[in-house]
Amino acid sequence: MKTFVSHDGPLAYAEAGSGAGPLVVLLHSGYTDHTTWGHQLTALAERFHVVAPDLRGHGESANASRPFRQADDVAALVRHLDAGPAVLAGVSMGAFAAVETALEHPGAVRALVLSGGGVAEPPPGHDPLEPPPVPEFPSDWPLSLLHRKDPETVRVLREALARTFAKHTADEDNPLVPVPDAAARVGAGELSALPVLALDGEYEEPGHLACTAAVTGAATRGESVRVPGALHLPNMENPQAYNRELFAFLDSL
Repeated sequence: MKTFVSHDGPLAYAEAGSGAGPLVVLLHSGYTDHTTWGHQLTALAERFHVVAPDLRGHGESANASRPFRQADDVAALVRHLDAGPAVLAGVSMGAFAAVETALEHPGAVRALVLSGGGVAEPPPGHDPLEPPPVPEFPSDWPLSLLHRKDPETVRVLREALARTFAKHTADEDNPLVPVPDAAARVGAGELSALPVLALDGEYEEPGHLACTAAVTGAATRGESVRVPGALHLPNMENPQAYNRELFAFLDSL
């Protein structure tokens, strides 16, 4: 792991490869960390410069001491690496962070790969300047995120979750500041010129599919592929199929 000094403490990232292809930044799902990208870090390193950060408040990265935006942290990482613009591949929370980065820091982003996230309207009555409410987790969570529940995937996921939860308390405030008008800006075509690939699981829930479709549908070059045998974390559940589609997309840029 490496770190760089942000405006609010050190942020950690794993780095591999130095190929001639574009910088690829892998953005993990909520409450996990970079270890959920193990299959992609290894595969991509043969041909690409690939980085998987622990987003602020996750894994080995610093917790926030004041309000922050994930878009600013991702863009700061790309600037630190001096290797952009980057292809941002995000799953769930990471997909929302990828889109917000493209909106707020367009010079840092070359293309988007989204799974189970993108943009969504805030719940009725919710202040768009506040983070969305923490969901009520089902009793079998995180197993409910997976269609393929092989023991190694479950182990990696649970250990990542444990590391992040250990950094927080149940009563602390959430300092994350979302980009409040992201859905409207995407719908207005602000990212229309950006290549976008949706890599959603075959069994993904309709609400999450709508979040990715809102971005691919507004892009001139928007593609959508379903990953067989996967639900919400296709990069972990079927890494072979996910990687195959990811490589094809990267080769097309």
